[in-house]
Amino acid sequence: MDHLSDADLAALKDESARARELDRAHVFHSWSAQRLIDPPTVARAQGSTVIDGEGQEFLDFSSQLVNTNIGHQHPAVVQAIKDQADVLCTISPATVNAARSEAARLITERTPAGLDHVFFTNGGADANEHAIRMARLHTGRTKVLSRYRSYHGGTQTAVNVTGDPRRWENETGDSGVVHFFGPFLYRSEFHAATEAEETERALQHLRRTIELEGPGTIAAIILESIPGTAGIMVPSPEYMQGVRALCDEFGIVLIADEVMAGFGRSGKWFAFEHFDIVPDLITFAKGVNSGYVPLGGVVINDAIFETFAERVYPGGLTYSGHPLACAAAVATINAMADEGMIEHAAHIGETIIGPRLRQIAENSKHVGEVRGTGAFWAIELVWDKESKEPLAPYGGGSPEVASVVAALKEHGVIPFNNYHRLHVVPPINISEEDLERGLGVFEKVLTDLDFPR
Repeated sequence: MDHLSDADLAALKDESARARELDRAHVFHSWSAQRLIDPPTVARAQGSTVIDGEGQEFLDFSSQLVNTNIGHQHPAVVQAIKDQADVLCTISPATVNAARSEAARLITERTPAGLDHVFFTNGGADANEHAIRMARLHTGRTKVLSRYRSYHGGTQTAVNVTGDPRRWENETGDSGVVHFFGPFLYRSEFHAATEAEETERALQHLRRTIELEGPGTIAAIILESIPGTAGIMVPSPEYMQGVRALCDEFGIVLIADEVMAGFGRSGKWFAFEHFDIVPDLITFAKGVNSGYVPLGGVVINDAIFETFAERVYPGGLTYSGHPLACAAAVATINAMADEGMIEHAAHIGETIIGPRLRQIAENSKHVGEVRGTGAFWAIELVWDKESKEPLAPYGGGSPEVASVVAALKEHGVIPFNNYHRLHVVPPINISEEDLERGLGVFEKVLTDLDFPR
């Protein structure tokens, strides 16, 4: 980023101090105990860099909430939002507008044949809410199956299908949701020694869950194609194909949650493309326009579309297909295609991130496993490689992990942290120079770790 003059830096600090004062006085933060948090101030951002309230620069290896896939302030997207604002800032979802129509065309141009209609939402949680509603209405069934170690959003149905601790205090117990174990060889629930064993046993477990719950009661199975916040556990193609086969056998709708993994994050437009499957419904958000304006949606297959072709779909949103959000999506998708960002994400994952992280794992006492694809990687922090005991408890933190995060920030890198894991999830268009520099910080911090028991 351009260097700030002394006058600009002083103005930035004043602006940030005022913002912080007002935040602490009036803003209620999500997923937080309000008096126990000390949120950082971000004053400016550009590309893969953010500037805090003191003018210090950081490499953003979190992509915020893994959503700024094209980085901050991409000029084409910023200009598209400005241009749309000059023409039409907002309009009812019952009308036609050019930005929404073009966004739908560009999205369905990238989905498999037969997935040709888009219902736009405000984000990922309500995309999953509506996908589940569609599946229930389409099948006439109620139950939804979802894996443990998953996240599908913070709204009522979405948080109930979520398979991580954020569900616990929100769970109603009458949501019609059943959870099952998915494949995760590093922490296998099936005592598997190989990926093939893990896949076979996880599929048998899912089959028995379906059989014992009653196939005729199950509307949908919802899966993150690659689980995101829960740990970036990339399933085998055989597992995902097996889930697709079970859904076909029992007439169950397969919902692919692509909210985090979609739009280039995994090195493909959609993560399910890694597995050679076609879902019935696809949910998306985050990367579709890099979060510049809130947007999400559901891509609907022909069979489910036909259910509502002459029957009213009982759902809607005031801001469905908002012109500013859709204009940002059009510009984002075009920029991704024109600038080769999807291919870049695949390239850096294969040739830079993966090799560097595997080398770090070899040399670090406290790195148990690294895994991922594209610009979507997880680092398991453990007390020791033999026991695999997490460096922080499931659902919580620890002083040790907090010290690692602090050290990374001290060296100018913002990581994504969840419990005992660090995720390496930079913008998918990060330069190789910035990527190498950030990974060098991870290498220094993680290789030097030596926590006593």
